Parts: sequence; C-alpha cells; structure tokens
Amino acid sequence: MGLVGATSLGEQLIKKGIITDGQLINALKLQKAEGIKIDAALIKLGYISEEKLLEALSSIYGFPTISLTPADIDLGALKLIPEEVIRKYRIIPFAKSGNTVKVAISEPSSTAVENLKFLLSGFNFQIYLIKNSELNSIINKFAQVKYDGQKTENVSELVESAVSDISSVREETEVQPESTRVDAPIIKLADKIIIDAVKMRASDIHIEPHEKGVAIRYRIDGVLHNIFNLPLQIKSPLITRFKIMSHLDIAERRLPQDGRIKSKVLGKEVDFRVSTLPTIYGEKIVLRVLEKGNLQLDLTKLGFEEVSLKFFLEALEKPYGMILVTGPTGSGKTTTLYSALMRLNKPDVNIMTVEDPVEYSFPGINQVQVKEDVGLTFAAALRSFLRQDPDIIMVGEIRDFETAEIAVKAALTGHLVLSTLHTNDAPSTVTRLVNMGIEPFLISSSVILVVAQRLVRKLCSHCKFEEKYSKETLLKIGFTPDKIEGAKIYGPKGCSECNQTGYSGRVALYEVMPIKEEIKELILTGASTAEIKKEAIKHGMITLRQSGIHKVLQGVTSIKEVLRITFED
Repeated sequence: MGLVGATSLGEQLIKKGIITDGQLINALKLQKAEGIKIDAALIKLGYISEEKLLEALSSIYGFPTISLTPADIDLGALKLIPEEVIRKYRIIPFAKSGNTVKVAISEPSSTAVENLKFLLSGFNFQIYLIKNSELNSIINKFAQVKYDGQKTENVSELVESAVSDISSVREETEVQPESTRVDAPIIKLADKIIIDAVKMRASDIHIEPHEKGVAIRYRIDGVLHNIFNLPLQIKSPLITRFKIMSHLDIAERRLPQDGRIKSKVLGKEVDFRVSTLPTIYGEKIVLRVLEKGNLQLDLTKLGFEEVSLKFFLEALEKPYGMILVTGPTGSGKTTTLYSALMRLNKPDVNIMTVEDPVEYSFPGINQVQVKEDVGLTFAAALRSFLRQDPDIIMVGEIRDFETAEIAVKAALTGHLVLSTLHTNDAPSTVTRLVNMGIEPFLISSSVILVVAQRLVRKLCSHCKFEEKYSKETLLKIGFTPDKIEGAKIYGPKGCSECNQTGYSGRVALYEVMPIKEEIKELILTGASTAEIKKEAIKHGMITLRQSGIHKVLQGVTSIKEVLRITFED
C-alpha cells in the first residue's frame, strides 16, 4: 500500500472507525495551531492511544510493528545513517545482518523511504513501525550533542575509552591516573555529564563515589534520579577533572572546597556552583546548575493566585516595612525575591543585597557576598548598608537575632526590607521571630507581609491522563463542594518527553498573609499561630493546600504532588 499524507491518514482512520469526522476536524485545528503532526494532535486530544495508532498505521502502510529499547540497538547499524537524518525523518537503523538492515520508523512518509533507499544503497532494508515515545527514548540515549563546538560520544563508549587509557597508563608508565594520557576521554566524559544535565533541565549534578564505583545523579524538578553508574577506575580522574574546571586544589582531598565553573553549554551561558566533600569512599562533588536564561523573573508567571499577587504587589509599593518569604531550602524563595527586586529596580532607587551565595548578578543592583571567614556576615553587611543611603535592602536569610534585629530597625527607619526565613507556613513566621528574641510590638510595627511557598512538579502535557477520585476523598483533601462538580483531575503517566517521570518543570504554591490591623492586634497580644491563621484566612489569605488544589483544578499538577508538598492542620 502507498504511503499517505496527514489528511489522508485522518481519512483512513475514519474509514476504519477509529476516529470520527468531528475528531479529525478538531485535530486539524490543533495541528495548525501548534504546528504538530496530525497523529500527535489526535493523541494529545485523547482520541487515540499511541498503541492503537501504531496498530492502525501497520494496517494502513503494511509494515510490521516492533518495540525497542536503547539496549536493543546495534551500534554498527546505527552508524549507517547520519544523526540529522535520524532526527528529521524519525528513522533509526537498529539491526544489521549481512546485507540486510532493519530500520524502525515512527512517521512513515514517501520522502523518508526515498532517503532510506539513497542512504542504504547496496543494502536490503526492512521497515518496522515503532511508537514515537520509544523512538524518542532511543534518540535521546544515543544522540551526539555539541558542547563548545565539539561532539561527545555516548557514555558507554567514553567510559570504555577512559578505562582502556587508564589501564595502559598504569601498565606502560606506572604513573597516576591523572596523567595527561587519560585527559581526552575524561574531559569528554565530564563534558557529557554536564551536557546531559543541561539538556534534562537538572538543577544539581551529584558525583558520588561508592565502594564499587561512582554514581551520577541529577536532581530534576526537585527529585533525584540515578542516571548511570561508572566503574571505580573512573573515580579519581573524573573528580580531578571537575576540580580543575572549578579552579580547586586537586591535591587537597581531606577538606571541603567550593568553586565555580563558567561555561557555554548548547549555545547558552551556564554557571555551575561546585562543592566538594570528603566521604569514606573519596570526594563527592555536587554542581548546582545556574542557568540565567531559565530564571523566571516575571511575578505574574511564578504561580501566584490573583488575590495573593494583589497582596504581594501592594506590599511592594509600600515605602518601608519588611516583607518575609518563607519555606524550606529549594522552595524557590530566592527566585521570588529576585522577581520582586527586578520589579522595584529603577534608576531612582538604591537597591542593596547581601547573599550567601550570590547566585545571579543583576545590573543596577548592589550585591554583596557573605564572607564569614573575614567577618563579613549578614549582620555586618546590614550595618554597612545603613550608611550607604539605601532605599531597598534584601537580606538573603535571617539566621540569628542580630540579623533580625538590624533588619527590623531598618524597616522601621524608612527602608523596604526583603528577606527569607525557614518556617512551615506564613502565620508561624510570627512565632519564629518571637522565638528569635524580637519583641511582638517590633514585629507588628515592621512586618507588612509574609509569603510562604513550595514548589510542585508540573504534569507533563504530553502524557497526563484524567484520574477519578470519590467526592468523599476530595472533600477530605480540602476541595470545596462547589469545586468538585465537573472537576477534571489529571495524574502522571510517564513518556519519553518527561524521562518517564510524568512531570516536566515546576510551579510555586503561595500562601500570602498581609499584616492587617486585626493581625497586628493578635501579634501584640501573643496570639497562637492557629489564631493568626484563622484571622488571615478571614481576610482572604489562600493557604498552601488551597493554592495546590487550585493548580490541580487547572490541570497543572496532580493531587499526589500537592499532598507530597503540603499539609493541613
């Protein structure tokens, strides 16, 4: 049977009774709007599953189907077709026997087949149909990507080459593994680890030595994933390579060290904050990936509900007072503060920040890095700031009474002060400040707004599916009866687009508590956290749980994710 085009494919599916005329019309509209293939549009709209589509394609085109994983691929066959062609025409040679090559294809077309005839002239080839998700997984596994103009090989080849070089160095010259003889494959391997982390949107890279090898793990969307394990011989030269890149002392292995790497990865400027730590099996290295291009600094796009954003923007317009952003480490507090500063950053104001560390630098803002070893603490920097004619001050974190006291005084003497604290929710921030030694009357006079936040993973738009929950369960979680009726709730499935996690990216949940007069009175009388919370809700505060439920109803995240991150008293 001849190969058919997009509309013809739709017509063929209608003839087979797999989709309806109306569904094809909707799919064609989505195809035009998003520039995707007709089959992808049908899957995205939920009219057909990937499995059902594959069966239909097999029936239409006459090609058999096959299921493959990266482990099934013959590298000898793979090298027969250039990577650009593999990506463009969605084809992959996966097996070669004598003069016959087997090729998997996810999007059959006459152009793809003609290219195959040209590229594999002299070979007999057999075509098989494969799911798009499986093909993506294979391409991502074996893709050669550019890093500063150079191509890297796949991990298994690099490791094999490095181990081979290390062995030959030991046998022939009896020198240490850090010898320049092993530099080339180790450099390529280190580059590959960095490239893959940036490609997979990792926030941290963990290089962890164990008794029998080295584990490479990436933190993606807040969750650690084991990416691959390397043999023990790789440990010393790989760690040395990263220390050289970070300008650290390669001879010092007994003490922790901190460094930084600035590099261009996949055409983007990326900074890596590097930390080494001696463990019983050798030095562990963690690289924090700081990609300024990925930093979202638009307050309207961070995840605020409408009323919460209104409270926050009103506080930012105040001439003085303290705004506190609270939450655990890694909950996005710094991003929220940076976003606020960028909104306030104008030529007629003097903005000063003290941070530990300064993760991103911004023009027009005076940023100071804490250096406790020379006495430059948060408190010391704050005292100096007050002699530098500031309008707006940001303190990276209030850790002790001294810093808190100076920050409160700054807020009371005509400065807008922004800072962070580690508390579970917005109302408990008051108790935390009292426990640090700040008098209630100073808290009620200086603090104008408290924000609590968490980060939840966003559902992958390619594979999320509708989940069913009982009314009783939803009410127990915190849904109100009016929100349950007709609600569509989605859950994670997992596909090649999201590395089988079901999630892609993160969004913040916010609990924003303006310090109204009634709340000031409660603070002065030593009211409990529960009483302050009850009053704040009465004045329109949306809790973290309710913010999460709002994101669930929007189809942004799942109930499981919200329950993982939030709790209700």
